[in-house]
Amino acid sequence: MTATVSPLLGIDRSLPIPLTEQICAGLRQAIRQETLVTGARLPSWQDLSAQLGVARGTVRIAYERLIDEGLLVSSGAAGTHVAGRLPRHGTPEHGAEQDPFADLRPAPGFAGADQPGLFQMGIPAQDAFPAKLWARLHRRAADAGAMWLGQQDPRGTEALRREIAAHLAIARGLPCLPGQIFITSSFRGALGLLLRALPLNGSKAWVENPGLPFTRQGLRLGGIEPVGLPVDAEGIDIAGARDEDIALAVVTPGQHAPLGHVLSPARRRALLAWAEAAGSWIIEDDYLSELQLEGRAAPALAGQDRSGRVIHIGSFSKTISPALGIGFVVAPEALVQPLLNVATWLVPPPNYVAQLALAAFLREGHYLRHLRKMKRLYAQRRAATLAALAHHDAAVTPAGLAVHMALPEGISDRRLLRRLQADGLSPTALSQWYEGDAGPNGLVLGITNALPDRVERDIARLRALIEAERQA
Repeated sequence: MTATVSPLLGIDRSLPIPLTEQICAGLRQAIRQETLVTGARLPSWQDLSAQLGVARGTVRIAYERLIDEGLLVSSGAAGTHVAGRLPRHGTPEHGAEQDPFADLRPAPGFAGADQPGLFQMGIPAQDAFPAKLWARLHRRAADAGAMWLGQQDPRGTEALRREIAAHLAIARGLPCLPGQIFITSSFRGALGLLLRALPLNGSKAWVENPGLPFTRQGLRLGGIEPVGLPVDAEGIDIAGARDEDIALAVVTPGQHAPLGHVLSPARRRALLAWAEAAGSWIIEDDYLSELQLEGRAAPALAGQDRSGRVIHIGSFSKTISPALGIGFVVAPEALVQPLLNVATWLVPPPNYVAQLALAAFLREGHYLRHLRKMKRLYAQRRAATLAALAHHDAAVTPAGLAVHMALPEGISDRRLLRRLQADGLSPTALSQWYEGDAGPNGLVLGITNALPDRVERDIARLRALIEAERQA
């Protein structure tokens, strides 16, 4: 892909510096700062001269000078690229500017790695992704959308919204219209869209405790104070909870994170009755509902809502891939216009071609076949993980697509996690799912990428690291 470089070049004809020198200086700085990365293809000198409004020879001379310096390489018809190995240029103190943001890291609990670690949660099976099929659908979608030059609907392409509506009606018991669906960039994009559209700043929200740390932190960034409510085998329990100023509840009714429980019918009725009486909202995070390994998936809570208080959020990150970056919101009728206003001006939908490819994936039946395949695969991998843990006499509890593992007395799961991550293992600390520091110690092991032919060795490695931590 050709890099866009014209905005990097501050051409100023009022300066006494020749234009060739200005172009050289701008490109040199962009390469040294890695704004233009190794291997990036530059525009042809004809194209760049047209963008900058300078003579072609001016750009050609600048390119040739940087080639002489070893910063660029010319590959004939293949174009001009940033050199693969740049010449040394001083020291950090007296040379190229260093990126002051390079060492910033995401919030705790966010892996953020290109490759998943062992036992990492929330990452579908890497070896089971239908790569060839997806590549074919994506190429076909790219051809279909290649000449798309207009602004798409702020809610996302109608083709995908139509397929999602059909899928929800059949698989999740949630009847809705395509016009109620907003395509977003995963669950976090959906939550950001909602928090902008709902006038809830300064209010409080019930959340599950334990529950997703992302949700709590997202609410705080949206000006909403999360109030944790206990979770048991029937799900979140609002009985006896004080509801003063509670404007919102965020729940995972289909498969609780991280305990794996399904919200019981009685608890569902109580939550819906509370929202209707209080005039409050419920955000239903449909977390892993479609990958329920025991029995059929529970129907969506929004499908049981008769007062228009439940906002349904779904995502394809955990069923297909987080790299896809596509989620969606199903809005009650009263929220369609407020959400449309925000989507129009602040939260555009994700990549158009990816949306078209996903629409075809759904329309042609690949998605339901993929879900069936993944459920069988994950059941096998969870069984293999539990068998390997049993060989090591570990105290464990199955929990959906994860296994909870107790730790020996005196070991801090958060401190242990640092040792494990340094060795390429990426479970989560159970205590991180609880509000504050009151959570129990333990590990939550994701099983989606636990390969049966090596999980025994991986568990042995995990146990050895736990023992090393115990003796430290």
